[in-house]
Amino acid sequence: MIEKVETPMFYDVVKAGPEGIRGFIAEVERMCKEFGEPIDVQIRHHFSKDVYAREMTMPRGAMVVGKIHKHENLCIISSGEVSVLSVDGLMRVKAPFTFVAQAGAKRLIYAHEETVWTVVHGTSETDIEKIENEFIAKNYDEVEASEEKLKLEESTCLG
Repeated sequence: MIEKVETPMFYDVVKAGPEGIRGFIAEVERMCKEFGEPIDVQIRHHFSKDVYAREMTMPRGAMVVGKIHKHENLCIISSGEVSVLSVDGLMRVKAPFTFVAQAGAKRLIYAHEETVWTVVHGTSETDIEKIENEFIAKNYDEVEASEEKLKLEESTCLG
């Protein structure tokens, strides 16, 4: 179940558009690193033929800032309920819920209850560091460069 949320606290952030939302998420991430207490987010890694899944269990009350993904990926919320702020706006999601996150996605997530969130990537790689280098961007410029490279590869004429 998905519900669009319009809370006064985030209304101005959502109204500010993608750049305002990105800036807000970056500021929350900075403040969490500077002032926040680390939370126990459990991560499990699953591998099968050409598929890697990263499963995260967030405790109730956790606030998590996700990473910037270079490519679109499949997200599965198998249990729990979260509020999610991204450039797509603010929504409250209750499991079970599956969606495709676009390239460049970075989210601020608040867990209303313990939540299991899995991100699925297509890769045969099993080294976590190499997977992160392939799928996670350090900044938004890296996402744009990755998209441009993909466009060039798709438009190359070999004949």
